[in-house]
Amino acid sequence: MALTNTQYESIIREYEEKQLRSRHLLEKRLAHIRNTYPEYAALEDLSASLASSFTKRLIDGEEGARAELSASLQSLSRKKEEFLSEKGFPPHYLEPVYECSDCKDTGYIDQRKCHCFENRITQLLYHQSNLSGSLEQENFHTLSYEYFSGPALQDYKKAVDISKGFVSSFDENYRNLLFMGTVGTGKTFLSNCIAKALIDTSHSVIYFSAAELFDTFAKYVFGKDKDALDHFYKDLYHCDLVIVDDLGTELGSSFVTSSFFSFLNERQLMKKSTLITTNLDLKGLQDKYSDRICSRIIGNFEICVLTGPDIRILKKT
Repeated sequence: MALTNTQYESIIREYEEKQLRSRHLLEKRLAHIRNTYPEYAALEDLSASLASSFTKRLIDGEEGARAELSASLQSLSRKKEEFLSEKGFPPHYLEPVYECSDCKDTGYIDQRKCHCFENRITQLLYHQSNLSGSLEQENFHTLSYEYFSGPALQDYKKAVDISKGFVSSFDENYRNLLFMGTVGTGKTFLSNCIAKALIDTSHSVIYFSAAELFDTFAKYVFGKDKDALDHFYKDLYHCDLVIVDDLGTELGSSFVTSSFFSFLNERQLMKKSTLITTNLDLKGLQDKYSDRICSRIIGNFEICVLTGPDIRILKKT
């Protein structure tokens, strides 16, 4: 699991807020009932008085005191339920209202994360990824070979096998992928397949187009919000997988080259995986970026070359 401390704490705060809302709702309902129906308030007061009167007997270990108290409290509880029913209130009107009855809005069951907590983590990871809309349409379940044939089909099948292997061994093997090929050959689709498979198993994934990534670098580096800069770098360098789509489409500059090298270097040092897609071939990468960057990519990335016509055009025609 790759939630940062900040992300985990934000989910815990959500659960604390749920519990607080539940208590406030219950207190509001109880106050309304007590103020509106003095006879119900009398039953409530009698319950408290009864428990208090038995305290000394229980402490002294008086035989039968506990059973007698339990029977008396149960009798009063039935009277309160009958009273509320007569006034038209539902049976559990004065019981806590939980969004998740399994964990009672604590997020945990017997020291284990509840299913609702796991779902919230996945939602957070989807939101963080910048891919929440795309992944419903582009994933391994919707993958098709319909528009491929000949050598392009073989290249694509090989890339699919590598992508599935990348996912299945993700926790055991540190790997980086480079999808290289012309426009519309399925590079972004495959990166989305990988992203969804990893997010659905509670791994953190962040997607950027190359232009967005370097624009974001510039905004945080040259901006005045240092806290935002710290959070951005923590997310970028600690998440399980960063996807950089369409590398080479961004405007080139010394800032871009320096930022990109630092990004690749930090991710490599931390053994955090990176997936890059590009329309450039190796020579194009060498022409656009420094030798240091090309050396990092060629030496540390598994390269998948995708070929064939533009699938987007084929689908439209």
